Amino acid sequence: MLSAKSLFQEIIDNDESFRLFCSIAASGETQGGWENARIAALVPEAERALAPRITRHGADEDKHGRIFNALMRKRGLTPVEVPPETDYTMLLEKNGIGLTHDKLKRDEPLTVGDIVTYLSHSRVTEQRAADQMVMLRKDFGDHPEIGKAVRMISDDEDNHLAYCHEELLRFARAGHGRTIQRTLRECALAEAAVYRDVSLAVMARMGRVLGWSRPKAALLAAGIRAVYAYERTVGWRRMVSLTMPERRDALGGPATAAPGYA
Repeated sequence: MLSAKSLFQEIIDNDESFRLFCSIAASGETQGGWENARIAALVPEAERALAPRITRHGADEDKHGRIFNALMRKRGLTPVEVPPETDYTMLLEKNGIGLTHDKLKRDEPLTVGDIVTYLSHSRVTEQRAADQMVMLRKDFGDHPEIGKAVRMISDDEDNHLAYCHEELLRFARAGHGRTIQRTLRECALAEAAVYRDVSLAVMARMGRVLGWSRPKAALLAAGIRAVYAYERTVGWRRMVSLTMPERRDALGGPATAAPGYA
């Protein structure tokens, strides 16, 4: 029987598929760390109080990248080059989600509107990350090799999502509500398409490494497309709602350490 748990168990049991998974994850997290660091450096004067939280967000992402690299090192593995079709962060940018790297590479202050765009983009992508980690924590939170890493990253993703909700609600109260809702919807729909494409590409690569049969690969691809159809019609609404989180000021203070990993 195919299940998320059984599929991921296959991936972590094989060195080559595990290396590909960790390489893709580490690359995306490291890229997110760079993006947040640049945004923190370019925050407009009116929102300078937000800079330490953005810096903390970036530090967490960098830490996650180091954790995935450490998981590979513990098996004596080295990272592989990330196939372009599996590069979630770069494909998001190509599809107009978030702030462009060209903008972030300039030494020009961002606008308040840019910060709203950044937070809206983060609210959608952090929902995706938090949901994935909830699934992994449920099935692999006690795993002897990856359980500790899964728990640490899951806690951080929950904090990131809480921070996005709280800050977007603050901006909504300041008069940016319509812009936020429009941007969230655009991001959610575009992200769902990118996530579908990346999922198909990753599963195709994993299937070749693990020798999946054609019927198994086709069934998995059909499942990915079915999830996308649901998200496109109904599921996107969950990605755009805003509620005050139980965790307030979730990114206040310095980033937490990852003993044994980074």
